[in-house]
Amino acid sequence: MGESVAEATITSWLKNVGDTIEADEAVFEIATDKVDSEVPSEVDGVLVEKLFEVDDIVQVGQTIAIIETEGEAGGIVETPKTQDVKDEAPTPVAAAEVAQTVVAAKEATAPVVSSDDRFYSPLVRNIAKQEGISQTELDSISGSGKEGRVTKNDILAYIENRGTQPVKDKEEVQQAPKADVAPAKIVDKAKETAPVVASGDDEIVEMTRMGKLISHHMVQSVQTAAHVQSFIEADVTKIWNWRKKVKDDFFKREGENLTFTPIFMEAVAKALRDFPMMNISLQGDTIVKKKHINLGMAAALPDGNLIVPVIKDADQLNLVGMTKKVNDLAGRARDNKLKPDDIAGGTYTVTNVGTFGSIMGTPIINQPQVGILALGAIRKVPAVVETPEGDFIGIRYRMFLSHSYDHRVVNGALGGQFVKAVKDYLEAWDSKREI
Repeated sequence: MGESVAEATITSWLKNVGDTIEADEAVFEIATDKVDSEVPSEVDGVLVEKLFEVDDIVQVGQTIAIIETEGEAGGIVETPKTQDVKDEAPTPVAAAEVAQTVVAAKEATAPVVSSDDRFYSPLVRNIAKQEGISQTELDSISGSGKEGRVTKNDILAYIENRGTQPVKDKEEVQQAPKADVAPAKIVDKAKETAPVVASGDDEIVEMTRMGKLISHHMVQSVQTAAHVQSFIEADVTKIWNWRKKVKDDFFKREGENLTFTPIFMEAVAKALRDFPMMNISLQGDTIVKKKHINLGMAAALPDGNLIVPVIKDADQLNLVGMTKKVNDLAGRARDNKLKPDDIAGGTYTVTNVGTFGSIMGTPIINQPQVGILALGAIRKVPAVVETPEGDFIGIRYRMFLSHSYDHRVVNGALGGQFVKAVKDYLEAWDSKREI
């Protein structure tokens, strides 16, 4: 799964014990971070044991099932046919040389595997296989992921600098201290919420799996980040009139509806490029500056839940490309057809609270990001308009931008300057822009 995924829920088994499984054939289905997906087998074999049942929650790196394969150990080794075969035992020196050769060959060709101490994702293992990285080399790489996991960037950086640093001895790697794991929070029983007593007229409704995930994610974010908000009002009259003028021709030409969302996303992407310290994550006391601008786009589902598909490299898209990407992700979100990769890797999130009439909001940061922008409803209001001839009252289209940010790493100046930059990009819209 993605590097940010820590656990998943098994939703169904597609194979039973005793079934024959082919490589890349789906074995079971999981739900992770609000997206359902199938998990394929990496080998041919027979399913001999299930270690978890439906609705069980498993951690990334845990063994879920046992598949029996035809291993090399079961193969038949033929004795070479020679005319002069002597029964003499090899000398100790010769035997030692042969043993060293076999061990060296096995170390070089054996595929890398995960262990109880070190988990490697399929992507990392595939890169190691393609680059000929041995188990010892991989074990020596320092991981920057959660609990010391080796990420894609870690192994690519190692490959780039390969040969410039000595490889650690395997025993040294095994004795290396494990990554620090934050201790579990101790719950004070006296501060626990009092139980809710339901009367005979009340209806008891069980939370959905997605609802439980969202609830846990939001509480964890509030407990982790120091939330601060900045608000600003933007005049989007130029955008309103421009969109009204071009949306019909755009639909005829591209077959896509031109909404306000891609326009706002374009402005946010530009502001993130201007203020890269908003496009970061905090890992302990270390700041990770993200190279790519991947915008999360909060989308409401028909059942009332929320999902956040991600627009990858949003700053590289023109308005046509942004519109197509926004409409594609929103459509697949509504139809529950998003894939795990569609919601992974976000570096900053935008949520449109104005969809339901709210003029502003105080959104919760989508961890491990450090900021989220809420777009309020566009309202037609009387406002002071400044002109070279003087000020006058006019009817304008205006909206509030609500910026929540993590005060541990983002101070008020940066948080305010960023949302001001978004406002400036929106108000400086070119009314004659071609699309």
